[in-house]
Amino acid sequence: HYLASAGLRVTFYEAWDRFGGLGTSFEYSGRAVEKFYHVMLPDDDHLLALLGDLGLSDQIHWQNTLLGYLYERTLYPLNGPVDLLRFRPAPLPSRIRLGLSALYMSLLARPEPLDDITVEEWLVRLSGRTGFDCLLRPLLEAKFGDAHRTIPALWYWSRFTREKGTKKEVKGYAKGGYKAIADALVSSLEARGAELHLKVPISHLDLDADGRPTVTLDGEIRSFDRVVSTIPLTQLRSAVEGGSIESYLDRVDPGIDYQGVINVLVVLRRSISDYYWIAVVRSGVPFDGVVETTSLIDPAGETGQHLVYLMNYVHRSHSLFERDPDELADEYVGALLDLFPFLSREDVIDRFVFRAPFVEPIYEPGYGRRVPPAALVPDKVYLATTTQVYPHVTSWNSSVRVAKGTVDQLVQSRENGS
Repeated sequence: HYLASAGLRVTFYEAWDRFGGLGTSFEYSGRAVEKFYHVMLPDDDHLLALLGDLGLSDQIHWQNTLLGYLYERTLYPLNGPVDLLRFRPAPLPSRIRLGLSALYMSLLARPEPLDDITVEEWLVRLSGRTGFDCLLRPLLEAKFGDAHRTIPALWYWSRFTREKGTKKEVKGYAKGGYKAIADALVSSLEARGAELHLKVPISHLDLDADGRPTVTLDGEIRSFDRVVSTIPLTQLRSAVEGGSIESYLDRVDPGIDYQGVINVLVVLRRSISDYYWIAVVRSGVPFDGVVETTSLIDPAGETGQHLVYLMNYVHRSHSLFERDPDELADEYVGALLDLFPFLSREDVIDRFVFRAPFVEPIYEPGYGRRVPPAALVPDKVYLATTTQVYPHVTSWNSSVRVAKGTVDQLVQSRENGS
């Protein structure tokens, strides 16, 4: 969209059968349902500006939402200082210290040195070991698994100030879902004469004898003036192997890896709670979180169907990526019914399993100095990936920011005559 808006001719290749990446949806009961849950926040300036470009600003619905914390099968609200003080699993002194720490983080200006220490080191210093182990560590484990020990404190601070801080929790959703956003982007590109191709994976990326980027697809080699790659870096390494671009990957830390996600979407006849997101801790179930998106997209329950996502953030080498989807769905649905006894089998309308191996980079201290450059091969090959969103969290807003920044560099290079 940004390339075409700058007057450049665009040819777009998408390996999947539809546009939108992790924002893709599927048709269910006459409507588009997201495979993975997404929300927008009032301060998502980059995303909201894009939606303004696309004429979708008046299609955004804003809703107050609630966060729950299911600890040892007891559900606690966590939506402000009073809720924190009532969080009985942590001793009262720890609760007070956690609250003061949250206030401190919300008032803290961007603290660059936090890139060099782990979030555990920082939060234990602020909140104490008891408060960290009881409340904060489980949330980090739910997001990154064992890799949570390496996450820089700067990432946590960025996520905290984006999602909570001291503000009331408000989330937004576009009418028609994220499919409506993808459709609007496609229409924008088509109106500008862009070539759009689905189900066309790139097998090789190289430079020809004249230094022009080439892509290989279905055995055919095509040349372009410039290429922007949005594929995960681990796949990019395979795509450039043995070619002229391979040496340029020395500019990108080979140790950068990704965390994946497992989503089991359960369609229910009734709501399970008033909470949008519930962290699940020490409750004897296989998933780490419950997200009921209908509390945001259909708070009145007009469709009679409630969408509940049961998720785990795990590395793609985890056995969950190899499990039979029906077996996985059976286990997760059974655990959900056990966790919420008022639900019955008759309340379950349907269930689906979605898995994505490359979602968010696994960060380590000092990652701010390892963020891949926008220009991989100067003036020729550019990157726009989730590995570049740091210290911001992976989101539609961060992706829009990275995409715009990459295009700005590409256009500037072109205007300079390169």
